[in-house]
Amino acid sequence: MDQHIKEQASFIAPCGMNCQLCIGFQRKRNPCAACRTDSEQKPAHCLHCALLNCEHLNNTPSAYCYDCEVYPCARLKRLDKRYRSKYGMSMIENLDFIQREGIENFLSDQNIRWKCENCGGLLSVHRDNCQVCETKHR
Repeated sequence: MDQHIKEQASFIAPCGMNCQLCIGFQRKRNPCAACRTDSEQKPAHCLHCALLNCEHLNNTPSAYCYDCEVYPCARLKRLDKRYRSKYGMSMIENLDFIQREGIENFLSDQNIRWKCENCGGLLSVHRDNCQVCETKHR
């Protein structure tokens, strides 16, 4: 795996969230450093995330929820339901894709799927408009 892919892979949370698509990660002032970092710049709800701090996660060979003995757990199902209904993205689908196709293919797919058609910027799952050019994407 090349260094760029490795770096991008570090932004994929154990739950399947691509942190690069999070508005907290994309914001200009005080950006979040991503789920897998130990940075104190993460919002409190991310620092105390039940999925990120799950006792089962340490027992997985991949450090992703799909390798967990209770996958998909109730917490992940609730998060997935919220993101499907509010943002049109599924954590469980992301995890299944990673497990089936590998992280490199997942990242390639994400870079295409979440690219602004107008300016080429990376879209946020939490916003309807591109943060770079303001083009509506949903």
